[in-house]
Amino acid sequence: MTRASRKFSPPAWATLGLVCACAAFVSAGFWQLDRGDQKRRLFSAFAASDTAGPIEALVDEADAERYRYRPFRVTGSYDTGRQFLLDNMMHNGRPGYQVLTPLLNDGAAVLINRGWLPADADRSVLPEISVEAATRTVTGLLAPLPRPGIRLETAVPTVDMPWPRRQSFPTIEAIRAQLGYPVPNYQLLLEPEAAGGYVRDWRPAVMSPEKHLSYAVQWFSFAITLCIIFIIVNWK
Repeated sequence: MTRASRKFSPPAWATLGLVCACAAFVSAGFWQLDRGDQKRRLFSAFAASDTAGPIEALVDEADAERYRYRPFRVTGSYDTGRQFLLDNMMHNGRPGYQVLTPLLNDGAAVLINRGWLPADADRSVLPEISVEAATRTVTGLLAPLPRPGIRLETAVPTVDMPWPRRQSFPTIEAIRAQLGYPVPNYQLLLEPEAAGGYVRDWRPAVMSPEKHLSYAVQWFSFAITLCIIFIIVNWK
């Protein structure tokens, strides 16, 4: 009795599918590695902010990414009548708000994030966030405004809504429309030592480089696993 010979003869459509799938998995893996490298640079810039001297003049929003997590020092007075409570902000597992207050000076304005404070169990009760409108000099790290993973359509606030206004991830266009004057598309994270703030445990609001690395390993593993399955199935 003769033993049947085994041969590797996958159909053309299966080979094409394997090539396309593996190319997609490998591409996703390298994309995650690149994102991880970008996040490492952001974390390094954040760590270096402790030793970098503050910049005295604000930058255009087109240059905001280049100056991300750099300290800036600005002088002005808070617009105490128009403040935002950024909703759905968590700190140590607790829900709360971040307080966003415009700082005005000679016709210019910039958004100052004065920190986090907890939300009341009764959602209709807003926290007290009053602050003096006296002229002051503040220092803060330049950072993008908080963004959701998926932005849903939200109701446009009306002009007669009371201040402060509780909002969840407002766009810069919505903020400008409510304030009635222009502000750049970024915020300054108020330094922890400054008066007039709340909890300021600032850290990069991005996925860690290690997380991107783990995702990259998963994508590469998918490609390897698919190749192994392909060989086993088609070895006849």
